[in-house]
Amino acid sequence: MTSSLPRRTLHVAVELDGDGAHPEAARFPGRSPAARVDPQILVDVVTGAERAGFTFVTFDDAPVPLTGGFRIDATVRAAYAATRTARIGLAPTSHVLTAEPFHLAAQLASLDHATHGRAAWVVGASDTPEALATVGRPRPEDRRREVADIVEVIRRLWDSWEDDAVIKDVATGRYLDPDKVHHVDFTGETFSVKGPLITPRPPQGRLVVLAAEDLADVVRPDLVLVGGTDAEDLRRRARRAREAGAPLVFGELEVLLEPGEPAGSDGWPPAGRARYTGSAAGLAALLEQLSADLDGVRLHPAVLATDLPLLGREVLPELRRLGLLAPPEPGATLRATLGLARPENRFALASKGNA
Repeated sequence: MTSSLPRRTLHVAVELDGDGAHPEAARFPGRSPAARVDPQILVDVVTGAERAGFTFVTFDDAPVPLTGGFRIDATVRAAYAATRTARIGLAPTSHVLTAEPFHLAAQLASLDHATHGRAAWVVGASDTPEALATVGRPRPEDRRREVADIVEVIRRLWDSWEDDAVIKDVATGRYLDPDKVHHVDFTGETFSVKGPLITPRPPQGRLVVLAAEDLADVVRPDLVLVGGTDAEDLRRRARRAREAGAPLVFGELEVLLEPGEPAGSDGWPPAGRARYTGSAAGLAALLEQLSADLDGVRLHPAVLATDLPLLGREVLPELRRLGLLAPPEPGATLRATLGLARPENRFALASKGNA
């Protein structure tokens, strides 16, 4: 039977941190070591997601070390996967209140260079006492203002090198054109930063920036992540985010494709995301419905060891059959895959305006 639902591309991302979204995922028999600590498992999981056709993968992170274990920094994990992948986007979470803005800007720009333009940044803003204690700072008086300042200065630092600043002129011995490398003197409420960045402008101009809906007004992201209590709430909040000006809207969806292992939703507290429990065919049908209001979804598999292979074998092929999913093309930047324009350099624009 032919569906009467509106047809549009649905991008599908997946969160790959840890053993899965279910709190009992680590106890699942036969599960592999978490990709957050084992580099080979990391590569296997990411390349498997790339072969399946996911648009991008995300790597969660937190300033506080895991209880009874550790995780490799999310940006480092993404960088390790960069040279072992060719199409899939790589999006680590980096928390702004426990990082130095200049170094964070350079680290993320370097990731975009390593991926040849497939990098994104999930903006984190953890401000728990435990998180802030890792860098010995008090809680900011105005958390949202500081988040806004940090994201703004990072964007300015990415623009501090114009696209054609690197000239590599052997005859004159000049590596760059100094007139196209600009100072960034930024003073916020709680910090100041002087540029330029030590890294040339990222291949995408600026990385794709993702943020949860509660930070969207201060981060002004390229892609807003919306949660919900169920599918209808997800769609309602997606429409609200789009009305507020979000360029792209992705829904957050937890997925358990094998109820009973672990014990379904029992003992799985809500995390602010919609949740699907059922068959692969049912999930594909739900995603087709959601495509009317969403540009994409970020899936949070309950148990990576079982749900991720099922997503790759059964759900994504069905989405391709329906004409909803278009896997990334080799050589395409993440911005191109998502249909986002490459931003012009603010300093180059200013120079044109003064010409």
